[in-house]
Amino acid sequence: MSIKKILSALGVAAALSVTGVILRSCGVYSFTGTSIQPDVKTVTIPYVEYKALRVNPSLSNALTEALKEKFRKLTKLEQVDEEGDLEIRGEVVGYDVKAMGITANEVAAQNRLTINVKIYFTNRKYPEDDFEKSFSSYADFDSALTLDAVESEKCDEIIEKLVEDIFNATVANW
Repeated sequence: MSIKKILSALGVAAALSVTGVILRSCGVYSFTGTSIQPDVKTVTIPYVEYKALRVNPSLSNALTEALKEKFRKLTKLEQVDEEGDLEIRGEVVGYDVKAMGITANEVAAQNRLTINVKIYFTNRKYPEDDFEKSFSSYADFDSALTLDAVESEKCDEIIEKLVEDIFNATVANW
């Protein structure tokens, strides 16, 4: 093996080591895309309240559990019932179906289910990160179908989008 190859291999190893030290020393980078300070250890996610006029009895529970699961999978934060370093409270404030894409016969070609959620984010360690923000997402469905026929599937789609947006806003800083 030539000296040139040995020096090249040592250079690559040194560069990787330095990169590892830099990423580790920053303390807020992770490969899951989160940017959680190292002294933040716990999160509280209470039940998401339902305040929309149109009723969907399972939506609050499904949204709460999806949020908890996202944090369980993608962070090392311990979930606690009260006074977590981070707290994510929420309210479903809108649940609406509207006609979309009117045809030439003035009939709706599609309907749109929209869910609006208000989130209150508290970071007890870094209060400058606190916010109150609204999130909204929707799913379209064929107007020949009733809401009852597609409600569960469309709610699941919307919840997935909402949870991703809430997660990114709270701990991914996107």
